[in-house]
Amino acid sequence: MNFYHSTHRHYCGIDLHARSLYVCILDQQGEVLLHKEI
Repeated sequence: MNFYHSTHRHYCGIDLHARSLYVCILDQQGEVLLHKEI
């Protein structure tokens, strides 16, 4: 989102592949809190 500049305590991203789905949660410093295949 190029125009969204608010900061949050955590960030979440979802990576979709043909046969798998990954979820990743980062803190404000960019440290990975959770990276899991679901």
